[in-house]
Parts: sequence; C-alpha cells; structure tokens
Amino acid sequence: MQFEWQLAWAYWRGRRSNPTGNGFISFIALLSVLGIGLGVAALITVLSVMNGFQKEVRNRMLSVVSHLELHLRAEPQQDDQKLRQTISKHPSVLGMAPFEPLQVLMTRDETLRAALIRGIDPAQEGLVSSMVAAMPADLRQSLEPGAWRIILGRELARVFGVIPGDRIVVMAPDLGDHGAGFAPRIRQFEVIGVFESGHYEYDSALALIHLDDALRLNRRTQVQHWRLLTDDPLRVRSIASELVQGLDDRYELRDWSQENRVWFEAVQVEKRMMFIILTLIVAVASFNLVSMLVMTVVDKRSDIAILRSMGAGQWSVMRIFMLQGLASGGLGTGLGLGLGLLLVASLDALLRFLEGLFGFEVLPKGIYLLQRIPTDLHLSDLLEIGLISLCLSFLATLYPSWRAASTKPAEALRHG
Repeated sequence: MQFEWQLAWAYWRGRRSNPTGNGFISFIALLSVLGIGLGVAALITVLSVMNGFQKEVRNRMLSVVSHLELHLRAEPQQDDQKLRQTISKHPSVLGMAPFEPLQVLMTRDETLRAALIRGIDPAQEGLVSSMVAAMPADLRQSLEPGAWRIILGRELARVFGVIPGDRIVVMAPDLGDHGAGFAPRIRQFEVIGVFESGHYEYDSALALIHLDDALRLNRRTQVQHWRLLTDDPLRVRSIASELVQGLDDRYELRDWSQENRVWFEAVQVEKRMMFIILTLIVAVASFNLVSMLVMTVVDKRSDIAILRSMGAGQWSVMRIFMLQGLASGGLGTGLGLGLGLLLVASLDALLRFLEGLFGFEVLPKGIYLLQRIPTDLHLSDLLEIGLISLCLSFLATLYPSWRAASTKPAEALRHG
C-alpha cells in the first residue's frame, strides 16, 4: 500500500508537470479544505455558545426553582421531623426547606397583576436557594411572621412602581364553602426589598413572604410542601425514584426538569436545527472534494492506465483517490477543530473588538445581564463534529474513486 500513499500524496500536493491543470486543481483542493475548516469551526463555536447559554439559564433558574419539590396530597397527620429524617438519609440530598405556594392577584393604585407568592422560612430557605442565600442577612431576617412583609422580583416591582417602604395589596382566592363562590382574602403587605434572579419569568411574577403568613393566607396550619437541593441537578430523576421508595402514597415528588420541560425541549430543538444547518456548510464544502477529485481523475487518466497495465487492481486505484480526498477532509477537519477551539477561547475579546469597531453591543447588559458570552465546550460535540466531517469527506471520495477505478487502460492510453 506504500505506492498508493505516495501517489495520493503527490496528487494531493499538485505536481507542476502541468501547471495550468494541476494549479487549478490545487486551488479547488484549497477551497475545499478551507470550506470544511470554516464549517467545522462554525459548528464548534455555535454549539459551544448555545451550550453556554443553556447552562447559564439553567443555573439562574436553579437559583430560584427547586431541584426537587415534595408535595403532600392529604392533610399532614404528624410533625415533619420523621419526613426530614427519611429524606436526609439520602446521600444526594444536601438541603431541605418548607414552603407554601400561592397564586394571587396583586394591586396598587390602578395596576393589577397575577403573581406567584412563595412562603419561605428565612432560616432554612438559604439551604436550597442560592438566590436567597445571597440576600443580605438583615433582609432575610426582616421577613418576620405576622409582620406581613414581602420581597418582590425586580420586574414585578418595576411594574407596580414600588420601592422598599411602599405597600401593596395581595388578594388570595378562598374557594371555601361561603355560599357565594369566590371570596378573596385581602392583605396589605409592606415591600421590604427586591430580588433579581436574572431570569425574567421569575423576576416578573414571583414574590417571597414568610412561611407563617403564607399558611395563614391559605388557611392552613401545617406545611405540605418542601424544596430539596441535590448534589447533581442533572440526576434528579434517578434521585427522585430512589426517594419515592421510602415514602408512602400521600407524597408526590416533582423535579425541576418536569416543571420546565417545554423550555428545555425547545432549546434542544433549536440546537438540533442549528446543528443540521451548519452541517450543511460542511456538506457543501465536501462537494468541492468531488469536483477536485473528478478533475484529478481526468487529469491523471494516463497515469491510471499505466498503473492498471502494471497490474494495479481497481481497489488500489480507488484507495489512491480516497486517500487524497481524506487527506483534504482530514486537514480541513483538523483546521476547523483548531480554529473552533481558538474562537471559543477568544470569543469575548473578539466581540469586544467588534463592539468597539462598529459601536454597538452584541449582548446589551441591561437585557441579558451578562458580563461575558457564556460558552460550554463538550468533548462529545468535538468528537461528533469531527466524525461527521470525516464521514462526509469519505462519502465525497466514493464516486471519483469509482470512476478512476473504472478507467480502461487501453482506451485511456489510446486517447492520450
């Protein structure tokens, strides 16, 4: 197989015996290498940025939502200490805190807005929420039972135009047997602070009050909901299935991925579509390999005929042109991998340069709340992109190689 490698290498370099033909073929080969390289680099960069945004949004989301939520379907019959002991035995559970959710209407002046109130225990909530843990200690301690104080999301506070010290009215539904249908329970709360999670959905609709105040609004005396923090939010389903085995049928476990399933499915669809679109760039570049190899076969018909006359088999001839095409594909893939890694590593500096050059912000900080472009490079993505690029390059070599192997020696020599 040594002569096949030698010939493939010689043809790939483009020997100068026929400057016009080989020079043009070499130019087409260069275009194919650059096209594959740019396509691979674009794939790596875009997927890395999409992974980074997904990770950033997930982390911000998990600073507000629970890894796992435990709900009691029936009224509690005993203290929750036994439940805590059962849950805390699991090695993957790092924290547990009670909460009470309420769907309410908030109003101030002429502004009316639906919102979700979460009643929390300020002493325990920091165990399961990094957002609450990051709040000033005096703000958390200000959430005292019976004081009817509230902390609003940034966007929610902006909608009502409130600042700490202002008051806001909360209307919670009471669907009890009053003989008159809906009878809201109305309370006035003092705004004592504003939180910012970086996730618009929660900043615009979530508010925090003390757990005891939430229980009183819901006319309950005992907690029926708990938030759990785990050591791996990506493994919550298996952790939940293990926890369920130690609980009776009165309890229901929900994980954060179920609560936000639609959003994550949409992100996965976007990633797949972007992957397919950018893979087409590599596929188009691979078609240049077909053109380059076909022209090489036509240019080297006499060489092929001589090789066949000397006893070279069809597979040997095919391997020569396959190796030539794979050399271009491999070089383009390697170039793209290197360029992609370089782009991912220097993306922030590159964007700052472009922003300074053209005078605009790619990601306005007031909207995205990001100091830098998030990236998350996965080894599996690199391997998948590299493999697809090489496979497309290999497929591009099949027709030209078959055409070369089908050359009839006598006819090729007779026609020069």
